[in-house]
Amino acid sequence: MALVFVYGTLKRGQPNHKVLLDSANGSAAFRGQGRTAEPFPLVIAGEHNIPWLLHLPGRGHHVAGEIYRVDEQMLRFLDDFEGCPHMYQRTAVPVEVLTWEGEGSPGDRVQCFVYSTATSPPEWAHLPHHKSYDAQGPHGLRYNPRENR
Repeated sequence: MALVFVYGTLKRGQPNHKVLLDSANGSAAFRGQGRTAEPFPLVIAGEHNIPWLLHLPGRGHHVAGEIYRVDEQMLRFLDDFEGCPHMYQRTAVPVEVLTWEGEGSPGDRVQCFVYSTATSPPEWAHLPHHKSYDAQGPHGLRYNPRENR
């Protein structure tokens, strides 16, 4: 079992959350809400308006998201779903717990896997940085779901 921090389309209420609920992909259990302990740039980029966490620690914001406990099968599925290691790379980062279900308490820090990218075009670092992501957010950049591409 591993902890995964999701900040984009995999969060509850977002377009790709359904893959975390599909037991055919493995097991994923919501554990709580958190934010990255270090700032990172969260940008919306590319022709499909995809949220990207740029692996540029120390820049941007403490990004808000959700923490899930996943099994090995779900972790392998997510690697494939996220195009790891070419589109995104899976790395471990400290996440500050904001709300927690079960053991632990707010303020704790936990190590979570996160899908970020160190291979983005350099100009993406200059795009607006977001603290959190919502596909229907005020940014006006509508996510183009996979099934429509």
